[in-house]
Amino acid sequence: MAKIKVNGQEFEVEKGVRLLTVLTEKGFKIPSMCFHHALTPAASCKLCVVEVRVGDEPPTTKLSCAIKTRDGMEVVTESAMIYKMRNLAIGNLLKMAPRSQRIIEIGEEFNLITGVIPDGCIRCRLCVRVCREIIGAQALKIVKRKGINYVAPREEGTCIGCGTCANICPTGAIQLVDKGNVRTIMIRDEVIGRHPLERCEMCGRLFATPKFLQHVEKQEHAKEHPDVKNHHQYCPTCAKLYSRKTQRLTAPVFSKPHGYKPKNEKLPE
Repeated sequence: MAKIKVNGQEFEVEKGVRLLTVLTEKGFKIPSMCFHHALTPAASCKLCVVEVRVGDEPPTTKLSCAIKTRDGMEVVTESAMIYKMRNLAIGNLLKMAPRSQRIIEIGEEFNLITGVIPDGCIRCRLCVRVCREIIGAQALKIVKRKGINYVAPREEGTCIGCGTCANICPTGAIQLVDKGNVRTIMIRDEVIGRHPLERCEMCGRLFATPKFLQHVEKQEHAKEHPDVKNHHQYCPTCAKLYSRKTQRLTAPVFSKPHGYKPKNEKLPE
């Protein structure tokens, strides 16, 4: 464990945890757009800046997503220098995504200067990282065009149509549209993937792309999935229902042993 101070308050916290996670858990409001607890930090948005001091060292500004808690750490979450750096960070984000409503909302919440300016994407790389680190499809990449970084499809055929990138995107720049039996995932006017949708054999709902189902089958944990084990094509809801039903049907039935006598019941003479 580590003892730290935040705005003069003392806390005992787990040592070696991302400072941003600890601050959030303790109820301190810290702006952030590119951080996700399941992914390695990229420190892209630069909004989560705080002042940190350890021992006799002079206080310095640090990105709270990138540093870990240590004993004796003193943290300040609001100061003139922090405000200046957050203003600079939000200005840089708005240069890339001047129409992003989420950036404007954060600016208003923390009294930052936005000037309202907007492509939607803030280059936080959450979509790129989740596709690479969690899904494993690596369907997205960062490309430089006229000196500006853009999230773009890696190459045709790599997207599996799971939609995780659209779900994790903090600004809604990535769009997922299911129309008829076709799923389209886009960023700006670029198509990341376009896929047919498969129907659940139990409820008939369109629920997943063939590439995603093939991807699931390859995962180690897929051996225990009823869809793979019994070769059924069920949506997650129906798969759970089917699994419970199977467990009930296959539960062992115990016969009464010879001489079994329930309480207050006489054995025949």
